[in-house]
Amino acid sequence: MAITESIPVAAPGAGARQRAGRRRGWTTRSLIMLFMVLLLIYFILPLFWMIVSSTKTNEELFSTFGLWFAPDFNLFGNLASVFTYDNGIFLIWLRNSVYYAVCSAIGASLIATLAGYVFAKFQFVGRNLLFAIILGSIMVPNTALAIPLYLLLSKVGLINTALAIILPSLVTPFGVYLMRVYTEQAIPDDLLDAGRVDGAGELRIFWSIALRILMPGFVTILLLTFVGTWNNYFLPLLVTNSPAYYPLTVGLANWNSLAQGFGGSQILFTLVITGSLVSILPLIVGFLFLQRYWQNGLTFGSVRS
Repeated sequence: MAITESIPVAAPGAGARQRAGRRRGWTTRSLIMLFMVLLLIYFILPLFWMIVSSTKTNEELFSTFGLWFAPDFNLFGNLASVFTYDNGIFLIWLRNSVYYAVCSAIGASLIATLAGYVFAKFQFVGRNLLFAIILGSIMVPNTALAIPLYLLLSKVGLINTALAIILPSLVTPFGVYLMRVYTEQAIPDDLLDAGRVDGAGELRIFWSIALRILMPGFVTILLLTFVGTWNNYFLPLLVTNSPAYYPLTVGLANWNSLAQGFGGSQILFTLVITGSLVSILPLIVGFLFLQRYWQNGLTFGSVRS
């Protein structure tokens, strides 16, 4: 008895449709890639201009093509001028920015994590109303709070002090909202109940169990607050009037105003550009060292069975 095998036969035009589908897919991927390359150029171009301009003298800054290097490489000379100009005031501004940003980032992250954890895992009277007020405060622009904040800090004698910048930065309504949502998804109630059964107190459960699981969210708030405080210009300008308390943003803006007043005849333009380049390096280093915490997912630090 002969056994016959049926060989599937492609429908007429199937190959042409497949080739057309592949061409459409290649075209779509190409357009997406082109769009991403354009976005990359858009974001990288200002940084490239800053690096190129930092290698030029003040004269070359106005006489050479802005997006390419000059014949003389003057980066190290500009760096030396930045750190020695006006008795090294740039180092004071750099130290102030580091101090303000680190204290604000750690404090704001801890407060937001604690508040988000409490809102997510504890039941108390007025919880929803209080959280609604916190959500509503996110919509209030900072400029609307400028005058009340200044009057309040002036009343308690904190104008022209470090606390005038650090204390307002500790309040992050968006951080509280983010940590509440993150806590609800990341920490199962059974894990906390197991700690309570073992006799652990609430604070110990938070420090030993919850905080480890919430570390990716904690680092997210840390970086957001660090960048926000580091780049903050309006608040330090409002509450400080002495160069000894200026952060980098206000100090560099002051140099830029002086440079424009001299009509570009001074070296201050190169100092502003080179100082701006130095000011972004801590942000880049911080992201490079802390980005790994974002790659661990919601189960970072949890107990594995």
